[in-house]
Amino acid sequence: MSSGVAARRDAKKLVRSPSGLRMVPEHRAFGSPFGLEEPQWVPDKECPRCMQCDAKFDFITRKHHCRRCGKCFCDRCCSQKVPLRRMCFVDPVRQCAECALVSHREAEFYDKQLKVLLSGATFLVTFGDSEKPETMVCRLSNNQRCLILDGDSHHEIEIAHVCTVQILTEGFTPGEKDIHTYTSLLGSLPASEGSTRATGMFLQYTVPGAEAATQLRLMAGEDANGSKRQAAAWLVAMHKATKLLYESRDQ
Repeated sequence: MSSGVAARRDAKKLVRSPSGLRMVPEHRAFGSPFGLEEPQWVPDKECPRCMQCDAKFDFITRKHHCRRCGKCFCDRCCSQKVPLRRMCFVDPVRQCAECALVSHREAEFYDKQLKVLLSGATFLVTFGDSEKPETMVCRLSNNQRCLILDGDSHHEIEIAHVCTVQILTEGFTPGEKDIHTYTSLLGSLPASEGSTRATGMFLQYTVPGAEAATQLRLMAGEDANGSKRQAAAWLVAMHKATKLLYESRDQ
């Protein structure tokens, strides 16, 4: 990929919406798949009362819209200002109690897991039916739209084309019940299971023009240095990413 194309993919612009300032991709097509669209606000005329506590709005009890769900609340029920990175807000924005809780939980992904995915990890990678794995570094692209694999060869897989993800945990082999499967990125993330460690990932994705999905397998190596631990952390981060992707597609 040329530097010009890469720069265009990562270009940002500052826009002002009714909810606040947002730093968004200059080209909409290059937006993060983890992103959420701003909601339509419930019209003022349709909410004479707080949609949480039913308090009547007047000159003293003012109405406020939650920037995440768009519903209308009184100040008491919508007083928290919380970062909302999935909508690219520059500053913390007003959210209702329920949405603020969700945004706080998502902050862990952006503060921790996303950094792990961007840094990448080393895996033994097998494409399709090939029997010979290739040592490659797998990482998320800076604009969060592609998985990039670098080794003797180079591959980019668009997140939007991923249709199935399977996470393999230590001590189990493909096909057993303890493989966590996300078909079409639908399903819930498994809870942490003590010291169980993720050791690999099976991924299927579509290629434009191809009839069948392509399969990719990533397995953590067996070396004694820290790369295996880094690979396990990357797979855990992928758990979180899969959940966010599912939520994005469901909205």
